[in-house]
Amino acid sequence: MTDDKKKEKPVWIKGIGWRYETKHNMHRRMKNHNYYGRSIYMITMCVEGRQPLLGDLLWKTQDASDAHVEASELGAEVERCWFEISDHYPDAEPLKIQLMPDHIHGLIFVKREQEAHLGKILNGFKMGCNKALRKIMGMPVQCSEAMPLNTSPKHPKIGFLFEPGYNDSILKGPNQLENMNNYMDDNPRRLAIKRLYPNLFKQVWNQTIGSTTYAIFGNSWLLNRPVRMQVKCHRSDSEENLKLIERQKAHFLEQAKKGAVIVCPCISTGEKEIARAILEAKLPLIVILEKGFSPKYKPPGQYFDACADGRLLMLAPWPYHTEKRKITRQQCNQLNNMAAEISSVPWNEDEF
Repeated sequence: MTDDKKKEKPVWIKGIGWRYETKHNMHRRMKNHNYYGRSIYMITMCVEGRQPLLGDLLWKTQDASDAHVEASELGAEVERCWFEISDHYPDAEPLKIQLMPDHIHGLIFVKREQEAHLGKILNGFKMGCNKALRKIMGMPVQCSEAMPLNTSPKHPKIGFLFEPGYNDSILKGPNQLENMNNYMDDNPRRLAIKRLYPNLFKQVWNQTIGSTTYAIFGNSWLLNRPVRMQVKCHRSDSEENLKLIERQKAHFLEQAKKGAVIVCPCISTGEKEIARAILEAKLPLIVILEKGFSPKYKPPGQYFDACADGRLLMLAPWPYHTEKRKITRQQCNQLNNMAAEISSVPWNEDEF
């Protein structure tokens, strides 16, 4: 045990046991990855103090499908600096950048083994951005120390554009590059939707529902719908059980189309398949998650659009964690009991 661990006090998490608090850090690097070698990365950097210096988010349509960021003078300089990375590191090719008001996402392809670590390459980009910021603000371009911006602790620096560090996602499998591109392109729309419907993207902590306290995210009004139906599937992959899951999926889709809210703990493969079908059909769903929400949680993929439409409520009875944990039988039983308590229609396997 490390000295830091010895100083910390473990906490008891119901259904899990004693755990030390996890220190979250989005700037951690992936273990055993060669950051000098050939890879494609999606990089995220946030403006110091999350100040919206890089541009304005604009849209006209109600669904925000035309949302985009109009770059400020500084934002245009950041774009220029990004695509000039290859002038200094010829084998590091910037593929794309997506400006947001207070952060950026960028794709970069390191084509072959480098003498410079990825972090050094990105620090060079940051230095160029800092020089552009100081020039625009009429400051000396060479600035060796942080200078106070104002009395607010949220804005501690001037002359340094980005927060220390960066977050990287590493291209690993097929279709991931397309997913990275789509995620970057969709960022303005996602932010516009969050601004249009802030209550649907707000975390609420310590919300008691029945006998359990949850963190919740999404449309809590789904709990007031009169018909709420629990999904419960066996974990067996036998032919008989697979046919049962298909019957259950058809049943829950039919009931959801009639106005029922489907309540799913998403433990077994069958439960996850039914939840996916409900989401794809754009029908209302309540999911109970073993893993809680990070402080800056953003719903992924279909969950985002379902939140925006008010079709989704996520409930997390236990705290957020970053480590990989195998769900225990006790937890599975607890999640099923929670789903039963939230549902207004008792589970009856004989219906199938």
